[in-house]
This record gives sequence, C-alpha cells and structure tokens, in this order.
Amino acid sequence: MRKIEGSWSGMRKYLEKEMLAPSLKGKVRYRATTYAGMDGDCIFEIYLDGKIKKRFSFETVNSYFIKNGLSKNKAPFGAYEYWEDFWENMQKYPIEKRTEYTDQEFASALEIYRNQSIDKSLFSKNPIVKMFAILDRRVGKNKLKNIFQSFDKEPTFLKDIYLFRIKNEFNI
Repeated sequence: MRKIEGSWSGMRKYLEKEMLAPSLKGKVRYRATTYAGMDGDCIFEIYLDGKIKKRFSFETVNSYFIKNGLSKNKAPFGAYEYWEDFWENMQKYPIEKRTEYTDQEFASALEIYRNQSIDKSLFSKNPIVKMFAILDRRVGKNKLKNIFQSFDKEPTFLKDIYLFRIKNEFNI
C-alpha cells in the first residue's frame, strides 16, 4: 500500500497553502478520512468552493467497474462477490483508461507531482498528477491558455477543475 510521505496535515498544508494558485486560496480543500477496518487505506477528497468534486478510494473504483458493466458480477451480493474481480479489473483498466481512482493512486500521483517539473506534471498521462499541476501556483495565465486544447480528451472531473481554475484566474 502506498502512503502519503509525512503527515497528512503537512501534505494538506503543502497543497492548499504552499502550492495552490493565489486565485484559488480558500476555494480548494483536500480531505483524508480513515475508518476502522480499512487496513490503513483512506478516502481522499477534493472540494471546490465547499462542494466535493472528486473522491479517491477503492470503493469508488470498484463501484465504477460494476456500474459500467466492467465487473463479472453485475449485481454483486455480499462482500466476496463485490470485490471478486477488483484486482483483475485494475490490471485490465489502468489509470489512463478509468475515471475513478484509488487512494493509493492519489498518494502515488502526489509523490510523482512533488518530484518532477511542473511542465512534466501538466502533460502527464496520469490524470491525478495533472490535477495537482492545474491547481499549482507555478502555472500562470499564459500556460493555462496554451494547454486549453489538450483538455479536450480529459476526464470530466479534470475538465471541471481546469475550468474552475480558469474561472478564478480570469475572474470570469
């Protein structure tokens, strides 16, 4: 299992205070929730203007597989059937081919984003890495305009985050 390096509160401060574009301060919030019995996993969420935009967890990914007919069990009954082909589906449908992501993928993407250039992150095939980059203070107005065309094929949540940034950056 991939964990956030350091404390979550430190990571949240990094994302919301240190790296967030000034036009987004107080408008973007990250949250991590753990529950007993989750074996160290958690649920990450990103909020825009107080409304949840995206949730990152094993549950959201498996529900996505089931809802989109990608799971063998179309109406699973019980925990075993619900999770039966989860790992097989994770192999079949890598991150670039899904629109839902696990908490481990969130943590991994955060590590990648923190350890590579902003340009690499902006053009990453990993939509979560790209999400962090779009919200980054190092991405100015000109760069935001220039990458507009490349967002045509992105998942809806990423387009929404991009448009949220544009709206706030240009006071639209």
